[in-house]
Amino acid sequence: MQTLLIIGFGDIARRASLTLPKHWRILAMVRSQEGVDAAHNLGITPVMADLDDRDSLTRLAALADKVLYCAPPASEGHTDQRMRRFLSVLNQTKSITQHLVYISTSGVYGDAGGDWLDETRPPAPGSDRSRRRLDAEQQLRCFATSQGASLTILRAPGIYAAERLPLARIINATPAITREQDSWSNHIHADDLAMLCVAALKRPHGIRVYNACDKQPTRMGDWFDLVADAHGLARVPRLPRTEVRQHVSPVMWSFLAESRRLHNQRILRELGVTLQWPDVQHWIAHYRVAQDQASNRQAGLAIPGRFR
Repeated sequence: MQTLLIIGFGDIARRASLTLPKHWRILAMVRSQEGVDAAHNLGITPVMADLDDRDSLTRLAALADKVLYCAPPASEGHTDQRMRRFLSVLNQTKSITQHLVYISTSGVYGDAGGDWLDETRPPAPGSDRSRRRLDAEQQLRCFATSQGASLTILRAPGIYAAERLPLARIINATPAITREQDSWSNHIHADDLAMLCVAALKRPHGIRVYNACDKQPTRMGDWFDLVADAHGLARVPRLPRTEVRQHVSPVMWSFLAESRRLHNQRILRELGVTLQWPDVQHWIAHYRVAQDQASNRQAGLAIPGRFR
């Protein structure tokens, strides 16, 4: 029986856990009682450890045949020290890890001026956030090469789901860029990203990078408009790029300023998957119907004397 170790037991890992092969033994690194409870609820064995505490990581050495790494780097610096600690522990033993899957970010490509990119595009990160992710990728490549292990890197763009929408930004009327100056953005539904993680774990391809995105990029401001319309909210104002930069944080600007369109043919062809949501428009249409049905049910329940 193969053993899978999950590092970073958050939303995507928990969604993936629902469809992981039942014949695998699954462990999840957790650092809180909430994580322990979540793992138990999914039939997964929790292992208490913390990526910021190297001593606690020694118990992870030589535990697993496969690793699904979903944890982000720390929020400062140009390198991913959490990844460095984790891999150093694996390197100190005769690790049995045969395959690692890492959720990275499409931000490692940097700004492409709206050009279409595939996985052959050399990385050129424009923010420290993306530099940390590229550093993690490079560390993993070195580890996989030295250990003779397979490595799958999933470069994910904006992840969305019903619980992962920019509603606060819209409610606060944080401006978007005028359409003629706006950036192109790419998306992936959280369930589809979880499915891609499982597909990658089942099909190692040596060392391979994939754009883990849907097929249709959108303008950033158009995405905000779709979400606003679906919730009956006012659309955010549109301003020139120079003015928007003055209204948002440096981190938010690092997302808004970069423009690229990603091809996803490699992941569909090599991992043999079909995305449930091939673009955000399909999901929004489904979501609006679900919202209307929920509103109608609530209205029906509110009618005095209605049979229940």
